[in-house]
Amino acid sequence: MNRGSSSPSAAANYLLCTNCRKVLRKDKRIRVSQPLTRGPSAFIPEKEVAQANTVDERTNFLVEEYSTSGRLDNITQVMSLHTQYLESFLRSQFYMLRMDGPLPLPHRHYIAIMAAARHQCSYLINMHVDEFLKTGGIAEWLNGLEYVPQRLKNLNEINKLLAHRPWLITKEHIQKLVKTGENNWSLPELVHAVVLLAHYHALASFVFGSGINPERDPEISNGFRLISVNNFCVCDLANDNNIENASLTGGNFGIVDSLSELEALMERMKRLQEEREDEEASQEEMTTRFEKEKKESLFVVSGDTLHSFPHSDFEDDMIITSDVSRYIEDPGFGYEDFARRGEEHLPTFRAQDYTWENHGFSLVNRLYSDIGHLLDEKFRMVYNLTYNTMATHEDVDTTMLRRALFNYVHCMFGIRYDDYDYGEVNQLLERSLKVYIKTVTCYPERTTKRMYDSYWRQFKHSEKVHVNLLLMEARMQAELLYALRAITRHLT
Repeated sequence: MNRGSSSPSAAANYLLCTNCRKVLRKDKRIRVSQPLTRGPSAFIPEKEVAQANTVDERTNFLVEEYSTSGRLDNITQVMSLHTQYLESFLRSQFYMLRMDGPLPLPHRHYIAIMAAARHQCSYLINMHVDEFLKTGGIAEWLNGLEYVPQRLKNLNEINKLLAHRPWLITKEHIQKLVKTGENNWSLPELVHAVVLLAHYHALASFVFGSGINPERDPEISNGFRLISVNNFCVCDLANDNNIENASLTGGNFGIVDSLSELEALMERMKRLQEEREDEEASQEEMTTRFEKEKKESLFVVSGDTLHSFPHSDFEDDMIITSDVSRYIEDPGFGYEDFARRGEEHLPTFRAQDYTWENHGFSLVNRLYSDIGHLLDEKFRMVYNLTYNTMATHEDVDTTMLRRALFNYVHCMFGIRYDDYDYGEVNQLLERSLKVYIKTVTCYPERTTKRMYDSYWRQFKHSEKVHVNLLLMEARMQAELLYALRAITRHLT
């Protein structure tokens, strides 16, 4: 702990944590301990991830070929539970950051920092601060947005909207950025920036949803470069501000025998399949079910998590410093439900009117060569990835479950598929899973291990990582659809 640098009298009462930069009252008992787990994830036992990495030579090859850092970082280790997907992910990320493209290399990493800062994702910020400097970035820019060129600063609005309320993006936002003048963006540059922003907003969801730990750093005496993870720190744990103790009480998630929970889910999947074969719901009924699911998503989270986070429990004991907020403007701007009560209705984004396959893909490819192919491969890979298992069961068709997860994320962003029966979402996704999905997708920095543990208790960790990959890609695609639709409208 180092002493804070405010006025002498105030400074005497506070200590500044060198890890998360929180200012804590000095009269608290400070016992800084090691991070709780030494593996790549705070949620997944180290041995499970280590087993995947030792047997898979393919992972090591992919890291050598496509990792910008040149090492097996914690994100890659956790993703390596699904090597097929990992290859698509690393190839597309490497292309965005390192291959020929409209934007200079340092700008790409600075945009990644701006995107990660929307969710206070210190893990990604630190990673890209290093990469920014390695690629020749101007160190002064790391002091905050007031030190960067106006052109980069102009991305603030679209970064904010994409991260939290992408349905508000209009062609006017695009016109403002590409209008003629010394700070204008060309359309290829803007598409590159939008792809980076969406990628890193979604990757922040994966980082928090998978409990990714700080990287070990051989240059630090104890092996760790301490970084705030999941918005709380070892200083919180040392001072009994433990999110695990203070957050979700057992009563919030009904304690059901996890085996019967699994069997019940299998039974519901079987019944839905039979009903689907027997009769098809009318278009009117499908629309009604979507609206019902959209409205019900309002009540997920607000009662279960927003009020159960311990901010108020120790609000007086910490002041957040500007370590992360220097990279963003309007830090208080966050997700608001697409279907908010009492507000004028926003039009639903009908997926058939502007699809990734028929519209977004070709626009991206035209303005930023080949990235469309790489993103498309990644979306298809995660959507179709299956081992035909569910926990202890084998030879299971999980298509229905994967589609429900993907479409529920899009539903929260106001995107509707005419050919999908949203009644299936309610049948297949239990409440604790919905709370987890909404938190990871919309407020990832609030994710806790308790939430991760609360759903699908019989399932393997690799299956939960698969869920996180689906949520990440569904979120990225939703952001891209809104941004690309706005660019298309600007062009027509």
